[in-house]
Amino acid sequence: MATALRDDFEARGLIAGASEGWSEHLATGSRTIYVGFDPTADSLHIGSLLPLLALRRAQLAGHRPIVLVGGGTGLIGDPSGKSGERALNPKDVVHEWAERLKRQVAPFLDFDDGRLSAVLADNYEWISELDVLSLLRDIGKHFAVGVMLAKESVKARLQTGISYTEFSYQVLQAYDFLCLLRRYGCTVQMGGSDQWGNITAGIDLIRRVEGRAAFGLTLPLVTKNDGGKFGKTESGTIWLDPKRTSAYEMYQFWLNTTDRDVAGFLKYFTFLSLESIEGLAESTQTSPERREAQRALAREVTALVHGQEGAREAEAASSALFSGRATEGPPAGAAPGAVFPPEARAWPLWKLLASVVEQTGGRMSTSEARRLIQQGGVEVDGSRASGIDQTTPSGCHTVRVGKRRIYRVIVEDADPRFSR
Repeated sequence: MATALRDDFEARGLIAGASEGWSEHLATGSRTIYVGFDPTADSLHIGSLLPLLALRRAQLAGHRPIVLVGGGTGLIGDPSGKSGERALNPKDVVHEWAERLKRQVAPFLDFDDGRLSAVLADNYEWISELDVLSLLRDIGKHFAVGVMLAKESVKARLQTGISYTEFSYQVLQAYDFLCLLRRYGCTVQMGGSDQWGNITAGIDLIRRVEGRAAFGLTLPLVTKNDGGKFGKTESGTIWLDPKRTSAYEMYQFWLNTTDRDVAGFLKYFTFLSLESIEGLAESTQTSPERREAQRALAREVTALVHGQEGAREAEAASSALFSGRATEGPPAGAAPGAVFPPEARAWPLWKLLASVVEQTGGRMSTSEARRLIQQGGVEVDGSRASGIDQTTPSGCHTVRVGKRRIYRVIVEDADPRFSR
């Protein structure tokens, strides 16, 4: 089973780097593997899916997964992949975000599988108990400054500046690995390729303190072939929180994948067999207009994040809206939307448009809203907007911006009996 995991990772292109002996370690028994997520926002985004699904693959292959939420390290800030210092968020905010992340990751793993049951941990539990002397005497003495300076995450910041706070991040992540080894027998850490320096710091610390071997595996950082940042759209980041990104938006994001990207994304983000993916990839060559691979990708990933029912609604709404068959707009929850009070009936369309985009997690200035309406890029209930001062009556409406952005808008009636 462990060999099958290695072979599957290799076939799907999921291995960016690995420490020596990792494959043999996995092949000789069931292991405990962890991935960490720092609460830097109130939701994970789809860039977090790759390591989450890697943990799920590991569990299906007979290993025990640990999701470590960084309630402690989230107060410090990881310099990896950042050109400047992170803003330090208040403790209560980080704690709230950490709790939300715990709820978000739960559906992706099996927490009731006997000896392979997933573990959900928070490093605030042990980091908050560290005092300065213990950190310096018991942990810090095992770190050579020269080695720390050579880490890519630090080297990249030496020119622009890095605080001692962020410089010490690798010490705390290494300590996480040590604590998880002691508590759960965890011997493998996975993470993005930008985490290699932090992972090897933990491997070295375990060797020095415990005299044991530990292993690391990094996953590729996902980028799009067109150079665009993965997970970003014209309306913002694609989040795992359904309140910030609806099932419909999630479905549309994956449906818009290019032919060049779709086969790779199917390997990364779905559990379809490699044979099925090969067939779908072939369809992009023989019948690209049917977009079978993109539809399969959108359906599979949306189901993972929003459930089967959410995926079905999103697929049905997408099919209806883009074939011209929709008359009442997408079902509630399928497209992002907002509810406005009765006085919104008198709002000009530009104000309503900017407000609904903002309430659904995007950004649109009032000047941009005006420009889009004037250029004919906005439709209300299937008809092109007549002007920037057009008003919207009470009821449920579908507002389309451009070709792909669709919002569900409810303007309440003065009589609450007819508000929805």
